[in-house]
Amino acid sequence: MDMSAEFRLPGSRWKCAGLLALTVLYVPAGIAHFVRPEFYLAIMPPYLPWPLALVYVSGVAEIAGGLGVLAIRTRRWAGLGLAALLLAVMPANIHMATHPEAYATLAPGWALYVRLPIQLVLIGWALWATNPDPPSAPGR
Repeated sequence: MDMSAEFRLPGSRWKCAGLLALTVLYVPAGIAHFVRPEFYLAIMPPYLPWPLALVYVSGVAEIAGGLGVLAIRTRRWAGLGLAALLLAVMPANIHMATHPEAYATLAPGWALYVRLPIQLVLIGWALWATNPDPPSAPGR
């Protein structure tokens, strides 16, 4: 099996940079869920069950997604998975923004609202960067 073909990055510099940036963003963030779970537990909405398990599951999902975007076979699924993860944590971000007093030691209230549109940008980025390149036209 030709491993170089398995991990071939797209021809577009922007898409290549987008994929590598996803890896650089999500793998360390996922690892942080295991190194500093107390931070993630502090931002977990109180209505969610099994908070520590959710911290670990989301950490695994970030690592898997961040690494998965590098391989052609898993790239699209990893992008969809990262988008789904970002959608899944949106209620927690909304909870933080609507209860800024509970998170005053972590961020100012305005920053909690700024995170909401950033989530949408991150979803779009994951979907764009992992969307397969269209096949090139014959003769090009």
